[in-house]
This record gives sequence, structure tokens and C-alpha cells, in this order.
Amino acid sequence: MTNEQATHTGGGLFKELVIMFGLIGLLVTLLTGVGALYWMQTLPDEAAAGPRVAARPAESARPMLTEPAPTPAVVHADVYFDFKSARLRADAARTLQDNAAAMTRTEAWTVLVTGYADIQGPPTYNRMLAQRRAEAVKQFLVELGVPAEAVKVVTLGQEATLCDDPGKECQQLNRRVHLEFRHLGPVAMVPVGPRSDDVATP
Repeated sequence: MTNEQATHTGGGLFKELVIMFGLIGLLVTLLTGVGALYWMQTLPDEAAAGPRVAARPAESARPMLTEPAPTPAVVHADVYFDFKSARLRADAARTLQDNAAAMTRTEAWTVLVTGYADIQGPPTYNRMLAQRRAEAVKQFLVELGVPAEAVKVVTLGQEATLCDDPGKECQQLNRRVHLEFRHLGPVAMVPVGPRSDDVATP
């Protein structure tokens, strides 16, 4: 082999090596890009968008602060009695207990108690019976803790019947005491004792 042939052979080998290394470098670069692209796609959205930020708690996870329901200004209730009776029945006692429990001690209330009777019997007797029924309701409310001065009693007897039908169901509706619980607002704080500027100086 002549020097010229050896040089030619060596130059061809060198070119092949350069081309081969170039192809390898290109392949490595391509694989690196594909790997980086795959890695970015497998990350969560927040990681791909940038540094993670602490997620704020959802609004629904916060405890809901509910304001207490406002006290109704007026509450009505009825309690019923047996024929010719002024004795409180068990259902009437439960109704009075429930309504008395709703009267908070920090609020001022007044209770209007109105007694009624059915149309059977003389009007004078029925009016007295209606009065006894209303007084029985007032006494029970006072025993439950309602101030006696807050309970007002009115008697209407049979003059204000709900139902004129002589049937038993209708007349039962007339043997009743109607209550009107009226909310007057917070109890006023009255100062106890004389004020310092009311005390006379010697």
C-alpha cells in the first residue's frame, strides 16, 4: 500500500468516525428532549406551571357561623279543657311548659290569657267557668317561673265561641284558653341604689 492510499484510507475512516459521533450526539440530544418532554407531561399541572403554592382551604371547609334566630314578637297558643272542667289536661300542661321554656329570662314578656266556654249551660255559669280556666292557666305559668305581673287574664265566656255547631267536636274547640305571648325586648337594667351625684354633701 502506498502512502497516498494509506492517507486516503485514514481520511475516510476519520470522516466515518466524525459522522458516527455526530449521529450519536444528535440521537442523545433527541432522546434528552423526548425524555424532558415526557417528564414535563407527567408532572401535575401545578408543578408544570411553576413552583408549588400552598392550596387555600376550600370555602366550604370553613365552619359556618349561624346567627341565632330572632325571637318572634308574638306567639299564639291554645289549651283545651274537658266539659264543665277547669282542670289542666296533660296536653295543655305540655303546651304551657313548651311556651314558658321559650321565654328567656333576659327578655321582657307579657302574656294575655283569655278564657272561653262552650254554649251549653247558662251564660253566667259559663263566664265563671271561663274565668276559672284562665286563672288555672295563669297559676301554672307562674309555677313555671313566669312573673305573675306579666300575665294578664281576660274572660269572654261563651260570647266569643269559635264554633256554633252543637256537636261534640265543635264544642270542644270552644272549651279553651287562648294565650298570646308578646315579646317586649331586652330587660332594662335598672341601677340599684342612689347615684353618687344624688347623694347630698354635708
